[in-house]
Amino acid sequence: MGEVRFKFGKRQKMAPRFGFSDLWAKETRKGTPVVVTMENPNYSIVEVDEPESAFRPMERTRGKNAKQVTWVLLLQAHKAVGCLTWLATAFWSLLGSLKRRLCFTHRLGSERLGRDRWLFTAIKLFLAASLSVLGFELIAYYKGWHYFKNIPTSKLEIQSLFHLLYVGWLSLRADYIAPPVKALSKLCIVLFLVQSVDRLILCLGCFWIKYKKIKPRIDEEPFGNDDVEGSGSEYPMVLVQIPMCNEREVYEQSISAVCQLDWPKDRMLIQVLDDSDDGSIQELIRAEVTKWSQKGVNIIYRHRLVRTGYKAGNLKSAMSCDYEKPELGLVQARWAFVNKDENLLTRLQNINLCFHFEVEQQVNGVFLNFFGFNGTAGVWRIKALEESGGWLERTTVEDMDIAVRAHLHGWKFIYLNDVKVLCEVPESYEAYKKQQHRWHSGPMQLFRLCLGAILTSKIAMWKKANLILLFFLLRKLILPFYSFTLFCVILPITMFVPEAELPVWVICYVPIFMSLLNVLPAPKSFPFIVPYLLFENTMSVTKFNAMVSGLFQLGSSYEWIVTKKAGRSSESDLLGLTDKRMPPNQMQRGASESELLEISQAEEQKKQTVAVKKTNKIFHKELALAFLLLTAAVRSLLASQGVHFYFLLFQGLTFLLVGLDLIGEQMS
Repeated sequence: MGEVRFKFGKRQKMAPRFGFSDLWAKETRKGTPVVVTMENPNYSIVEVDEPESAFRPMERTRGKNAKQVTWVLLLQAHKAVGCLTWLATAFWSLLGSLKRRLCFTHRLGSERLGRDRWLFTAIKLFLAASLSVLGFELIAYYKGWHYFKNIPTSKLEIQSLFHLLYVGWLSLRADYIAPPVKALSKLCIVLFLVQSVDRLILCLGCFWIKYKKIKPRIDEEPFGNDDVEGSGSEYPMVLVQIPMCNEREVYEQSISAVCQLDWPKDRMLIQVLDDSDDGSIQELIRAEVTKWSQKGVNIIYRHRLVRTGYKAGNLKSAMSCDYEKPELGLVQARWAFVNKDENLLTRLQNINLCFHFEVEQQVNGVFLNFFGFNGTAGVWRIKALEESGGWLERTTVEDMDIAVRAHLHGWKFIYLNDVKVLCEVPESYEAYKKQQHRWHSGPMQLFRLCLGAILTSKIAMWKKANLILLFFLLRKLILPFYSFTLFCVILPITMFVPEAELPVWVICYVPIFMSLLNVLPAPKSFPFIVPYLLFENTMSVTKFNAMVSGLFQLGSSYEWIVTKKAGRSSESDLLGLTDKRMPPNQMQRGASESELLEISQAEEQKKQTVAVKKTNKIFHKELALAFLLLTAAVRSLLASQGVHFYFLLFQGLTFLLVGLDLIGEQMS
């Protein structure tokens, strides 16, 4: 005989409810169990804790049957398979790209290390040691010896010779390796924080300039009564120098842009200073100069047989001409880039350069009246050049050199952030790497040469401190030092020496925050913030190598390689503007037969010119660092270090892509 049992008793401890029935049933929950016997045997025993729960309306819930659960699992499995398929496809494509790059890159397509082999040798030794220690740690991990709380010291606890070696490694690691690594990491962290504070102050200064709408203004008459350039004319005499060397892609656009400046032709002289050693390019440039000369532009062509002093020597040789006018001003304009969206490499460069001009140059110009001359898009006073010693070929950064010497002589600089001049950024990693090597080795050469002049100059002490501590040491020396040492040396070491592990905020939070500040001047580049962070760490090896080479005069510290350009400027706009301003066939009017013949031959030669075949290269230092960081990532798995593992993994993959030249312009 079945029975149904209703049990009325005290309410058990349950989650709180907010029904109104709790108010009136608060005092009526006491009672005794009641057993009701029925003759139907199909009923089972049910316990009811509360009287109202038996008569409460049932919730309209629909249970899931087995078929529905199966469909849900199938859908989830489908999503998982799709995700895995996408990852596998991406990985397979990456492997295919790696295979093609390795198979089709001949010996000339590899980076020539030359006298900079010292850093590559050091990285290889570090990689070999890391692989050896990793194998050692893996064997110990699978034998159950990993992470001893107390290192065994008695002979009874030693199981084998290999166990003895591993115990010795633990003692060596804790007593002799960890302390110097900790000291070096603390030093780098302090430098990292100091440089981060410097960048934050620059950003705050930029915000203040935007908030106050500070702009350079001329409070007095631009030219006095005794001003040679201002006498009798509203426009001063301007000298425009165009130095170039074997730049077939951009010579025509450069000359055309300068010749169409909105300035009276009788108050402007243009010098085309050609250092090309290719005869065909010389003829093309000479023909272009002749063409504009026939249009009434005051332009001349100069060619040197010997490239003494590179760009600085080229500029200096032209300053000795007797057609120049003194007393010109110095103004720096901002760069804008016509090819910033060409590929990922150009987008990442645009982030860096936007921060440089929007923040660094503008803040230093407003508050300090000093900044590094950018080498182009600037107007110099010839008097300032003469008093400062003129162009010198002692370093590969003649623009920064003349800026520092002019600052020591008391000249003030003005930066115009609203005036933008079209320029190009390198589209290939090879060209960008050579440019960055020159930009970071040259300042160290200059620092060695002008330190004494800075200390003995008559400028204020705070200006000397700014030049030495901020301009040179912090931004030119300390930045590449800690960036490479902290993220490419110390971080992999700490994976094998866990006693000196870096905190998460050093490798994650602070770098992300600083990257956000760097991207602010280029808000459209926010989607590239993670690639930007990884790529900047990748470039630290090039900048560190260049900094050390320039500081100690090692390797190719004085090597000048012209940055290769693609000629992607707005040529159609310039030609359209030329058609509007210049009547057709004006060039032929008044031109001699020899000049016309020279122009026609140059144009014919330009059409017959065959482009030199280019290939992507393999960069050894970046590849070695890629395998080093990936090895450290595998080691971090043993310690279950999530953030460290992902950072090392993605940073290693970035080094791998850069080392195989898979970023930037791709050659067929």
